[in-house]
Amino acid sequence: MNLTKIVGIVLIVAGALGLAYGGFSYTKETHDMKIGPIELSVKDKESVNIPVWLGVGAIVAGGLLIVFGSRKP
Repeated sequence: MNLTKIVGIVLIVAGALGLAYGGFSYTKETHDMKIGPIELSVKDKESVNIPVWLGVGAIVAGGLLIVFGSRKP
């Protein structure tokens, strides 16, 4: 299996996951203030939305890489 097919499979899986979940979220911790032994920290929940066109585009690009990427001239 060559690198082109592996990249194509990864793109298809990533596009399918993007369509299935629509995005992901993560927690970002910031240290705002520290006074002696007391430390104030804030946890912000950030979310990233994945557009539908990006998921479909990744699936199409992965399919094209699998089909046309392994051809020898």
